[in-house]
Amino acid sequence: MNGYFEKIQGFLLDLEFNIMNENEEEGIFWVEKEDAGIHNLVIGCLDPILVMEQFIFEIKNPANDVYKNLLIKNRDIIHGAFVLDETGTKVIFRDTLQLENLDMNELEGSLNSLSLLISEYSEELIKFSKN
Repeated sequence: MNGYFEKIQGFLLDLEFNIMNENEEEGIFWVEKEDAGIHNLVIGCLDPILVMEQFIFEIKNPANDVYKNLLIKNRDIIHGAFVLDETGTKVIFRDTLQLENLDMNELEGSLNSLSLLISEYSEELIKFSKN
């Protein structure tokens, strides 16, 4: 894994994330940071990229306005984007970064983007999840 797993692990600890679980063989972490609103964030060191995915909510009644609003909000997200799983019903925040030159500031920027998204857009996300 070229030391990427240990490097990311160190970054996460320095950024005061709680590593809930990890699988070094697969290169995957499950982390949280309660005060940032981040719960069960999956981080995969999949050389040559790092993939971050956070389940946000499930769309119970698919409607064009939900999809439209999510796409419009994607434009405001600094790092990462809303994506749908293969069923088209689970909304996930996803971001990818290059592992080779990744530094802690870049990882922190992506994690802060998720935290900011959750805090600023929480009312809308709750509304979408209830529809």
